[in-house]
Amino acid sequence: MTLPVSLVETTMLAGVRIAAFLAIAPPFNARSVPGTVKAMLALGLALAVGPRLSPLPSDTTGMFVGALVGQAVIGAGLGFLVYLVFSAVQSAGGLIDMFGGFQLATAYDPMSMTSGAQFTRLYQMTALVLLFVSDGYQVVLAGLVRTFDALPLGALVDPAALASTLTTGLTQMMVAALQIAGPLVIVLFLADVGLGLLTRVAPALNAFALGFPLKILLTLAFGSFAFLALPGVVHALTGRSVEQMLGVVLP
Repeated sequence: MTLPVSLVETTMLAGVRIAAFLAIAPPFNARSVPGTVKAMLALGLALAVGPRLSPLPSDTTGMFVGALVGQAVIGAGLGFLVYLVFSAVQSAGGLIDMFGGFQLATAYDPMSMTSGAQFTRLYQMTALVLLFVSDGYQVVLAGLVRTFDALPLGALVDPAALASTLTTGLTQMMVAALQIAGPLVIVLFLADVGLGLLTRVAPALNAFALGFPLKILLTLAFGSFAFLALPGVVHALTGRSVEQMLGVVLP
């Protein structure tokens, strides 16, 4: 069987971009997704996208190797943008753990390769599950495929546009985390203020000894309401992640 060299080259270049993206972008970056599945998915998407891509005019081996490195950098950059968007959910869980007193039980999660307490891991795992259940991962992959139309194999990402998008994405991540965990954080802060005033009024009562169970009760009660809002949050973040990717490659 004879295969055209140009088709093999374009498929390899597309596969490298997709593989680098899948290694960083959620939900594919989780260790629960085997590396074999990631490689097969990257190869399958590259075979589907390759025939409609323009061949890269690489006359030498050095130019082709340089193009491979460039596609890996592009895929990693796009994957990091998606990772930055969905980090808002994990950051919201971290805020709840910190203000609710659960930060003392921080542990390392080998599946996600991150350290966090109960709400951090719960929110992160729920977001990953919702991405698969709601077919949000298909929206993310569709946005990745669209980048090949806006950014051909021979083109390079504008560093200024990438830096601006990363800065904007970091700001939006912090804002989204505050929007998710903000109401509960305010309630816990007011609880601390109330306990402090009660201690000033009645020092012998030692109200702060009651603060730990009270804050745990408030965190579990009001954290459930924030947990119920996660499907809408993940849906909004999915659309935002696609906008971040296309914002880098589109003029």
